[in-house]
Amino acid sequence: MRQAHAKLRAMQRRTLLKLGLTSAAALVVAGGAVSWLLPPGLQAGGRLSLAGREVFLAVGRAVLDKSLPQEEVSRQRALDGLLNRIDTLVQALPPHAQAELSQLLSLLASAAGRHALANLSHPWPQASIAELQQALQDMRLSALALRQQAYGALHDIATSAYFSDSETWPLLGYPGPLKI
Repeated sequence: MRQAHAKLRAMQRRTLLKLGLTSAAALVVAGGAVSWLLPPGLQAGGRLSLAGREVFLAVGRAVLDKSLPQEEVSRQRALDGLLNRIDTLVQALPPHAQAELSQLLSLLASAAGRHALANLSHPWPQASIAELQQALQDMRLSALALRQQAYGALHDIATSAYFSDSETWPLLGYPGPLKI
């Protein structure tokens, strides 16, 4: 009886080990397939991909709405400058931070990720400013730390890149650096 019980336990351990290894292999393959299917958030060299640009353009429109010029040509020029400064900022990040940001942007650019993380039903470029602001507010106030961290990264990158331009300093009441 003891011998039969010991054999059964050994069989159960082997079965669990096989199941664990099979599950791990399946997750690796599935994770690789998902990352292969999603558009990258950053291109080689740390520049925003088209998907990353769409996310940050929408975030910029929402977060900086009252700070952006009202005239359409000036507004678009300010948003283009924002995206260029985000490229510069991202290129200065260490490789691990670039990789994490690329994953975040990739996830947010996908329909499933946009719904899950931002609770945004429309694609980033088609969403209204009010919808974008509500989605970002929901992320900021979420009980999930991941959503809060995603909001913090998007907000901080967009605002720091925008207000690093000396033309925006008067909006903040900042006269510029002191001349020494």
